[in-house]
Amino acid sequence: MRQVRPKKSLGQHFLTDLDIARRIADTVDACPGIPVLEVGPGMGVLTQYLIEKPREVKAVEIDGESVAWLNEHFPRLADNIISADFLRMDLDGVFGGRQFVLTGNYPYDISSQIFFKVIDNRGLIPCCTGMIQREVALRMAASPGSKAYGILSVLTQAWYDVEYLFTVGEDVFNPPPKVKSAVIRMTRNGVTDLGCDEALFRRVVKTVFNQRRKMLRVSLRQLFGGSGADERLFDPAFLTMRPEQLSVAEFVRLTNMAAQQLGEPDNGKNG
Repeated sequence: MRQVRPKKSLGQHFLTDLDIARRIADTVDACPGIPVLEVGPGMGVLTQYLIEKPREVKAVEIDGESVAWLNEHFPRLADNIISADFLRMDLDGVFGGRQFVLTGNYPYDISSQIFFKVIDNRGLIPCCTGMIQREVALRMAASPGSKAYGILSVLTQAWYDVEYLFTVGEDVFNPPPKVKSAVIRMTRNGVTDLGCDEALFRRVVKTVFNQRRKMLRVSLRQLFGGSGADERLFDPAFLTMRPEQLSVAEFVRLTNMAAQQLGEPDNGKNG
């Protein structure tokens, strides 16, 4: 069978450097003893190293041509190659409800959606590793106060510790992307309850970062129908800050303040 043709419509950039593939595969070793699910294996450059590890491996691939290639070249993965769209999958059934590590050379155009799905399934995924666009990796690992710190930083770091592991240049892919890539690892932190309404937390974070250059006094107006924040319900110091200055814990506090104005319960936590 001839090699798989990279498809622009699927955002495919096949890694060609075997040393980098091995290094990415080794990132899953930080979470030993549980299965691995690889997203978007393509022609299996990363898969070949994952299946050598002493654990169960499955791979999900949306491209039918790649699925055929994998079935032909990786007979050891028989019945473990899933032809599906990861974003539409019910992850509970992948390993019978067991926890697993997620890894892959993720398509750039859906990487943020992949990580939001990971967050939604954090009880199943204690560890997530892989390669993404460098700019996205920098945002995920960014600290408060930096220009890269934003929505993805806060929502990810609320539940995971994020490590920026190493940078990958453009020349090790077919076809070469126009940007650099990076490999990250996300490991579940000890948070089991944010201490606020999670849906409102997401809403607050997204609302204020939509006007990241504005003080919170201004950007919160969208949340309250344009009327602005009732300053009696908020720590005055918060209202003059900009969103990139707030830590995850401070966003939790801000969410509980917002819940009071919206008339939603905050469970008496971190208010």
